[in-house]
Amino acid sequence: MPRWKTLFSQHLRWSNTVTQALVLSVITFCVILPLCCHRLLYSYYFIKTMYLDSMSEEVLHEGLVRGQDALQFWQSTSTTASSRFNDIAQNPELLVIVVSVQRNEGRDFHYLLQVMRQMSGLLESCGSQRCAEVLVCDVESGPQENQDAKILEEYFKVIRRSPLEKRRNRDSVNTFEREKRDYVFCLRKGWELVQPKNIVVLEDDALPKQDFFTVVKHLLSRTFAFQTLYVKLYHPERLQRYWNPEPYRILEWVGLGLVGATALLLSFSYWNPCSFSFTLSVTHLLFFTLYFMAAIELLGRHYLLEVRRFSPQLYAVSPATECCTPAMLFPGNSSLRAAEYLDGSFCVKGNAKDIVLYQMARTIPGERAHSVEPNLITHIGAFSSVRGNPLKPKLL
Repeated sequence: MPRWKTLFSQHLRWSNTVTQALVLSVITFCVILPLCCHRLLYSYYFIKTMYLDSMSEEVLHEGLVRGQDALQFWQSTSTTASSRFNDIAQNPELLVIVVSVQRNEGRDFHYLLQVMRQMSGLLESCGSQRCAEVLVCDVESGPQENQDAKILEEYFKVIRRSPLEKRRNRDSVNTFEREKRDYVFCLRKGWELVQPKNIVVLEDDALPKQDFFTVVKHLLSRTFAFQTLYVKLYHPERLQRYWNPEPYRILEWVGLGLVGATALLLSFSYWNPCSFSFTLSVTHLLFFTLYFMAAIELLGRHYLLEVRRFSPQLYAVSPATECCTPAMLFPGNSSLRAAEYLDGSFCVKGNAKDIVLYQMARTIPGERAHSVEPNLITHIGAFSSVRGNPLKPKLL
């Protein structure tokens, strides 16, 4: 027998752990995961060319149907049945401010009406003890009216700038600065009118999850909440991967790999149908740690985070990430500090309000900012009110 065949037969026998590791890796990463994950949007195995267009169209259609249903709901709802949302109590535990502007594109989706329909359902599920007071902040400053906010006036308190303030706000500033000014106006006006103990600000395409108020209440019961400038309640799913410049995620990633590797190696003592010869040695522990880390990352961290929805106590709180402000919790009077910080900065492309707040929390002594995972809202806005939109928006 030739020498290479002898070496091949010696080293690639099933009893050899290298052979077992190689076969296990090939089956896992080249067969099982591709078969299971090729239609998962946030997995590395997702086949964009085959599924992205159809999935995007399906989500757009669902959003359109949901928007039309919300329009019919508010047009047919008895005013007296929902008038209690219009009476705002002073000094509530929580005030939710929904910031809205008339959209030039995607009007038929009625994002604001969708959000407020969901919000009304969540508020009614709280019973006689209100979860929160709710304001709609209409920041439309152009000649056209925000039609969705107009519809909601009968059911919720809607706040707007005075005609003089509207004229002042039509200064020739860029979109990002105007968006920031609108945000600051809503923060200050909400505080001035209600003087709440805590504020949540939602953009009008941030659809709250069913456990929204339960988790927010739990967050506010924890000591960290009153030592932070803000808590982000949303981060884009596509940016939730471990392979990201977020140091705490690396620790979580390695920890999960170690736990999975240790559990698997210990289980071989009790159940080993494939006759694996792995032991709890340093080499085998290292291999399975990397094996589980790779499997989790390729599957998609987003799907792993969804397991945490079983209980508010399982939601993870970590240092804030940079991007996006669709849903923000401002504990205590931190909303006033945030408004002051935003007022002191001029926003442009690349330095929008989310980046300004993130930099302030990092650079000002004593300030901190946090994020909660998984997300407490679903971002339903396929059409942006401040940026250009493609003809056919895509999920990715």
